[in-house]
Amino acid sequence: MIKRYFATKDNTITNAYSPSLGTPSVSASMGQSDILEVFSIYGQVSSSTGYSLEESRILIEFDLTEIETDIINNVVPSNAKYFLRLFNAEHGQTVPRNYTLETYSISGSWEEGLGVDMETYKDLTYGNGSSWVSSEGSTLWQTEGGDTWPTNVVNQLFNLGLEDLEMDVTDQVQDWLDGVHPNDGFMVKLLASQVAESRSYYTKKFFARGSQFFHKRPVLEVRWDSSKQDDRLNFYTSSSLAPAADNLNTLYLYNYHRGNLVDIPSVAQGEIYVDLYASLGDSALSLCVDTPATGGWVETGIYTASVCVNTTASTLYDVWHSGGVEFHTGSIETKSANALTFPPENNLVISVANKQDKYSNNQTSRFYFHIRNKNWSPNIYTVATSTPTTEVFDNLHFKITKVVTQETIFDYDTTDLSTLLSYDAKGNYFDLDMSMLEPNYSYQIELSLYNVATKTQEQFSFKHKFRVVNNEY
Repeated sequence: MIKRYFATKDNTITNAYSPSLGTPSVSASMGQSDILEVFSIYGQVSSSTGYSLEESRILIEFDLTEIETDIINNVVPSNAKYFLRLFNAEHGQTVPRNYTLETYSISGSWEEGLGVDMETYKDLTYGNGSSWVSSEGSTLWQTEGGDTWPTNVVNQLFNLGLEDLEMDVTDQVQDWLDGVHPNDGFMVKLLASQVAESRSYYTKKFFARGSQFFHKRPVLEVRWDSSKQDDRLNFYTSSSLAPAADNLNTLYLYNYHRGNLVDIPSVAQGEIYVDLYASLGDSALSLCVDTPATGGWVETGIYTASVCVNTTASTLYDVWHSGGVEFHTGSIETKSANALTFPPENNLVISVANKQDKYSNNQTSRFYFHIRNKNWSPNIYTVATSTPTTEVFDNLHFKITKVVTQETIFDYDTTDLSTLLSYDAKGNYFDLDMSMLEPNYSYQIELSLYNVATKTQEQFSFKHKFRVVNNEY
């Protein structure tokens, strides 16, 4: 899953000379500009000590309290990864190539400031805001250019110069969450060795938090694999064709009471047990590991267990129990492993099972997908008497784009698996926090599946459009 937090303050600080090349603008304030800027300029002014070195750096901070609240409420897991993301702002000035930006944790509080002038640097702090020499008001940085912690520094190489910034800052954020350092935000600057070179690196620009472009504003993006693979629709009996680990099937139990997930009182966060039956009333089947299978608590009201069974039964019944009390009996249609003379094709027809055209921007919505083979040919009896069962896949990813601009908001994440779809007895699904999308615009969902033959992600032609609304009539 993906969660985004927007910046609460940002600023560009610089020691660059004004256009008259009189004195460095070390007291300039640019906290209200809609642009953030990084550069180094060599040799504009010469003196007895040599040629001048001018530099600008970015300060940016996010609300740690909001993140901590989401961790406490189990919205964000403790093992999630955090990425600082700044988005490239195109401009008509020279753009450097082959340079590296570094991100440090700032060591000291600072103010954003009220200035906007990034050309002549006429907006000074006047006791309000941070600059090259001061962190807030009359409080000076210990070191001009801003104070930082020396640990957990991360960097990114920019080959073309036009790339977005996307850095894994998990270690810095974890230090804040653990209380190792207070949260005073990040500083982004050029590599010190490059600033010291007898050449210029100018000018790299990013959109600031005041930008009119909603999806270009700086974000702290949290990613984690939130997928749950409930094999109730993908249950395979034990086979010599599969490795031992692949013979295991994971089942989930969701305990709802009055519309809410709640723990089973007699189980709480302890162990729960699962038996499988070929026919209710007969003896429980012997499982590959333990009989009954031992399961456990996942999160509030959700329990899981892994089972493996060698049987020819086409239907199985799973009975969840503990302490002699049965809590639930479900049914499972089994599948058998088989060898093929050719690789399977991803020739699928996909639709949204719980389709809606509009979603509120203050909700988290779940998208379910019905997936079937394209060559499925039911007879009239099948159509008249049953609902076709969806296929489920354990390596299906989603992508979100904004329709009017075709910009990618969330791309396929096959590394941290934040875009990996879950599946249960209703099919593949994923949850999306709509507050991360700009309201009153349309968006598009696309899906891709790993192709075992080509060993690549294969994107489907399927596209589902929906609109995010906020007080729209």
